[in-house]
Amino acid sequence: MTRLPLQRTRLDGVQRRLGTQLLGGFRGSWRRRSLSVLALLLGFYAGENLTALWLEQVGMRPVVVLLMVLGLELLVRLRTRFVGERPALAWLIADNLRLGVVYAVVLEAFKLGS
Repeated sequence: MTRLPLQRTRLDGVQRRLGTQLLGGFRGSWRRRSLSVLALLLGFYAGENLTALWLEQVGMRPVVVLLMVLGLELLVRLRTRFVGERPALAWLIADNLRLGVVYAVVLEAFKLGS
């Protein structure tokens, strides 16, 4: 027995768009996928180490957090200005680095209990 194709409904469209957004970073060649995962892991590593290093050198937590938020916000603003529908590999790497840094900082905040 063969399956009938799904009808094009609004729910089907929402499901397709959601699947594309969630799994869009894992499509493409192995080079694109591996570089995106490496960028995510390197962003996490950098976020863990840079926050600890900057807190040690600067000593004032609000200044360090403000600088990180400003840097990440600048990256987001540049991306929305220059990137169209499908981002280039460099922007995908920058996005994953940013996500890794944000995840590391949030995880560190939960570990500290603040």
